[in-house]
Amino acid sequence: MDDIKDALAVLVGDINADIRLVPKYGGHVMCPNEGDDKTFVGGIFTYKDHVSLEFSDGASLDDPNGVLEGKGKHRRHLKLKSASDITAKGAQSFLTQVL
Repeated sequence: MDDIKDALAVLVGDINADIRLVPKYGGHVMCPNEGDDKTFVGGIFTYKDHVSLEFSDGASLDDPNGVLEGKGKHRRHLKLKSASDITAKGAQSFLTQVL
């Protein structure tokens, strides 16, 4: 799972070098504002069988292929079980929308 997590971290940095990945809630949250670790747009969380790329306001994201999971009022996530899922599920498109 480290390969997926590391690839996502690189992708986040490639899209927006100013985003900070801050350790929180057992993973890393994506903080867009310098000096503000309480406001974040999502996070990367590692589990036994997958890495979850989560979006705080994912319900508002453009998701034409319906790959985002979750039924809550705001949050959505991608379950990534292999590094190839990053491309297959369009993680870059979602990250570009929030970063």
